[in-house]
Amino acid sequence: MGETTRSLTGKEKFAYGIGAVGKDMVYMLSASYILYYYQDILGIEAWIMGIILLIARVFDAFNDPIMGVIVAKTKTRWGKFRPWLFIGTITNAVILYLMFACPPTLSGSGLVAYAAVFYILWGVTYTMMDIPYWSMVPAFTKGGKEREGLSALARSCAGVGSAIVTIVTVMAVSAIGSSVSANSSTNVTNTYTSSTDAITAYIVELDEASVATGNVYEIGSGAGNITLNITADASEFEDNLSLNANNTDFKIVVGSKEYDNSNATFDLTKDVNGETAIAVYVPSSDFEQLKDVDAISADITSTRQVERYGFKYFSLIIAILFVVFITITCVGIKEKSTVDVKTAGVGEMFKALVMNDQAMTMVITIVLVNSATYITSNLLIYFFKYDLAGANWEANYTLFNTFAGGIQILAMMLLFPLLRKVFNTMKIFDICIYAGIVGYIVLLGLALAGVTTVYPFLVPGFFIMAAVGILNVIVTVFLANTVDYGELKNGRRDESVIFSMQTFVVKLASGIAALIASIALSVFHISDTDSAIAAVDGSVVKGLKEIISGIIANGATVVSNNDIVGLRLTMTLAPIFVLIVAFTIFKKKYILTDEKLAEISNELAAKKA
Repeated sequence: MGETTRSLTGKEKFAYGIGAVGKDMVYMLSASYILYYYQDILGIEAWIMGIILLIARVFDAFNDPIMGVIVAKTKTRWGKFRPWLFIGTITNAVILYLMFACPPTLSGSGLVAYAAVFYILWGVTYTMMDIPYWSMVPAFTKGGKEREGLSALARSCAGVGSAIVTIVTVMAVSAIGSSVSANSSTNVTNTYTSSTDAITAYIVELDEASVATGNVYEIGSGAGNITLNITADASEFEDNLSLNANNTDFKIVVGSKEYDNSNATFDLTKDVNGETAIAVYVPSSDFEQLKDVDAISADITSTRQVERYGFKYFSLIIAILFVVFITITCVGIKEKSTVDVKTAGVGEMFKALVMNDQAMTMVITIVLVNSATYITSNLLIYFFKYDLAGANWEANYTLFNTFAGGIQILAMMLLFPLLRKVFNTMKIFDICIYAGIVGYIVLLGLALAGVTTVYPFLVPGFFIMAAVGILNVIVTVFLANTVDYGELKNGRRDESVIFSMQTFVVKLASGIAALIASIALSVFHISDTDSAIAAVDGSVVKGLKEIISGIIANGATVVSNNDIVGLRLTMTLAPIFVLIVAFTIFKKKYILTDEKLAEISNELAAKKA
């Protein structure tokens, strides 16, 4: 059966583009925050989450191609693509909400099982809608400029969706979570005083590098006026309680000095037997003034519950928008191509992909390019929270992401078309790889130089995100071009097969990146969980006192500089290495230049004449 194609209308382009916005809002929420949610908020060890995310991608290696075959075989009155697009969207939206609404009663193996099951289900249902979405591109466009234009539009809209989630998530989660948590019946405020409880308080001196000098002043139980007001979820009071500056909002008054998240850190522990200890780390300039104080009061609120609630209801909002946007796509797009797609078994399908050397080259390239991006996106929140840190880390993180997201969108919508007037797509690919590498080098230099303000980091952010935005468009165009190449070489159009591989490789890249990030987080101990005081003989209070004893004897680094350096190296050098490998493979193997594509189009037209 022949193709019946005509030029796309503005309404159809809008309908297709708005679907990409919703689709990538969902994807970015999962890709960038699933590790943070389960590891930093719920407490699953980072390496366990890394394994879960990678296993899910291995599962997708079998699921995604099968879905491509199912789409190819589908024949309904609504077409082959739209039914699966709608069904996949509804189920994926439900799973997304459940994935970020983990029951607070779960812990240990039950928590791990919940994370594994729902993340794998999320991948399966995302595949159900992502494959038909991208498979529609070659099926209802004429090819050439129209296909390139629609791919660029869809990728630009996808970039908008990604940018929206990247920009608003942290602040939205904080705002929503704070509102819900404030009215939560599970929150409890317990007050501990030196007159009724066994409390010890320590004032620890830090030098200009935030390293403990060894000078510690102790206010013993009963010897001073100590009042601690601790607000947390009821479950946090059930066993040993361990809070610190990373997982709380706090105000601590020592004598006449007042400290909060902007100018001090602390560790607080409470044992099941009621013994409590708090260590407040203060600058040297304050320490001398505080040596003789005998009064400390603290109002400390755990933020873990805030983020738990925040992600739960924010994911619900994103899920609803996702369904609305894809519904617009399904209603507004008509499948205008009746191209016959020969179905094949999974084995035959992989064989067809291997026979299409250009598709295989692009599959590998997409895996590598996306892996580089996702390594950075997975670790960026930890960089702002634990490295740049400070009371305004959320605002700084949002500012950086707002700038970076804006640059990515502008690069796709404005910079790419401008470059396209001067350079061919092959040359633009080269420019983007160079720009990305330069951006990472500058980022590493700023981090190692100890820059502590967000604004200088906008410079590397410009280079990296502009490159990412344009590369997202180009690799989609390159992959779509391999469909025509495969038709000429193998005598069949495998758009569902090839685009099912795009879905798989993008998710594979996120899995590989998450594993690398999780290994880095485990090795360099970057998390709230790792910041908790280790219990000694079952007592967290003894654990804190052991740390204080070590400080008195030798001095100690409160935040390990080596760990922070490790985080910086991982989020910069790893992406640079991956981009170099991607560039090398692409330059050696990809041959579909504009001239070659014109030649292929002419040969196909001649065969159909």
